[in-house]
Amino acid sequence: MSVAITVAPTGPIATKADNPTLPTQPEEIADEVLRAYEAGASVAHIHLRDEHDRPTADIAIARRTMALIAERCDILVQLSTGVGLSVPFEERARLVEVRPAMATLNPCTMSFGDEVFLNPPKQVRELAARMRDHGVKPELEIYDTGHLEAALRLRDEGYLVGAPLQFSVVLGVRGGMAATAENLVTMVRRIPEDAVWQVIAIGRANLSLTGIGLALGGNARAGMEDTLHLSRGVPTKGNLPLVERTVRLATDLGHAVADVAATRVALGIPD
Repeated sequence: MSVAITVAPTGPIATKADNPTLPTQPEEIADEVLRAYEAGASVAHIHLRDEHDRPTADIAIARRTMALIAERCDILVQLSTGVGLSVPFEERARLVEVRPAMATLNPCTMSFGDEVFLNPPKQVRELAARMRDHGVKPELEIYDTGHLEAALRLRDEGYLVGAPLQFSVVLGVRGGMAATAENLVTMVRRIPEDAVWQVIAIGRANLSLTGIGLALGGNARAGMEDTLHLSRGVPTKGNLPLVERTVRLATDLGHAVADVAATRVALGIPD
């Protein structure tokens, strides 16, 4: 079995005050993606920041970041349409107009820490239709059991086409499922057998749940969006150590690490 490894270098919340090696500007993000690619990552999950390091859905910044990544390597770019909790949905949705290979699709509104992550049903359907029409592969981010049911309704209504469906099971966000092995197993059992999936474990449970996910047959994600530390009290010096750790986990479990070509085939993304 081969596994696809995604690097998530930035995220919408952490700042350089939390860890000074966090990449926030397009050149920094592209350099971090290249290092992750050389270590084995085949997908880059990209959050954008403006010149003040704030989350942004600016199309020009998206194009520049994608161009800088493409100059360095042929990794599959997956833009986050989640962007940040302060960015209006309509701005976030416009990111699919730059036509990345992949983009996130969050099927439900939810509490997210002390804020609200707004994904209204009508607008989610419109975004799903736009992704379908542009040939952008949705990464379905599910933070709770009801999110999976909402995603499957989108499939049944014809908004999600092209096998296989791709899910990310997000655990550890306050407002979603807790980061426990029991919750991961529950979700994996409910995901359609012909789908592909990965676990995104936030914070302290990142390493253990990534390992469990790999053992259960899932793909894996690594990066500073999900954890800023290699272990308790030990900050990571960039994304590379996190990606290298995940590659070791996969290979120690007997898995091959998929390159970009193999990941395209596994996810049903044409050249």
